[in-house]
Amino acid sequence: MPDLLVKLYDLPELEPVIARQRALGVTIRRGMAPEKHLALDWIGRHFADYWVSEADVGFSARPSTVFLAHRADRMLGFACYDTTHKNYFGPTGVDEVERGRGIGTALLLAALHAMREAGYMYGIIGWAGPVAYYEKTVGASVIPNTEPPGGYRGMLGTHNVFAAGAPAESFLENH
Repeated sequence: MPDLLVKLYDLPELEPVIARQRALGVTIRRGMAPEKHLALDWIGRHFADYWVSEADVGFSARPSTVFLAHRADRMLGFACYDTTHKNYFGPTGVDEVERGRGIGTALLLAALHAMREAGYMYGIIGWAGPVAYYEKTVGASVIPNTEPPGGYRGMLGTHNVFAAGAPAESFLENH
């Protein structure tokens, strides 16, 4: 899975996407420190321990670099930026039952717009899984020679991914 580059100065509009989610009863907003434990627990139950660590960093930033999607008190998804590296989008995930309803796109755009507001002109989607989705949704381009992505080389627990050629998903499983 390669890294992708996104022109943050040429993003789709955010408000129509957020308004659509609002009409469906879904709130998209920045996470707050008092709910950090709830969000991290949810991320740990649905995704990878690595992602819990990254989101933890995002909750420590001011303003938070974690966006949450929820319906009432039920968390539906999250997206982070500036967690593993500056100017990186991710990780991001949506509850399997809620996928295909535009929540992930709303989270993606909220985070990328926030990156632009923070002064970045370009954003990097690190170790991007669904490349075609990012290309279509935000005009992302593959950064050549980033497979495996250099920003993650040497990270504990990734030896099999980088050295032994194991599928990238193998390190994402909860243990």
